[in-house]
Amino acid sequence: MKVVLDTNVLLVSISPKSRFRPIFDAFITERYKLCVTTDILAEYEEVLSRHMGNELTEYALQLIENAPNVLWTTKYFKWQLVESDADDNKFVDCAIASNADFIVSN
Repeated sequence: MKVVLDTNVLLVSISPKSRFRPIFDAFITERYKLCVTTDILAEYEEVLSRHMGNELTEYALQLIENAPNVLWTTKYFKWQLVESDADDNKFVDCAIASNADFIVSN
């Protein structure tokens, strides 16, 4: 199963005390492939560092970047399907380009 995780979902799923932790645990145990682009990773870094600090952000990003179940995706077209929040288009574009099964978002 291929999944694109919105940044806020990743943020709330990292904490071991979070009720959303099963999302991150399923990634760690390779129950799904995480589809990412360089745009998505840059947003992950920006948001995580703002909320978790640089050290934990670096650890989380290294974990993602080195995981065997990460599908690095290149977008060749920008679909511009999300009009209400254009910044979210990166997740839709990644999902289309990687043929993802799910986009997990709030």
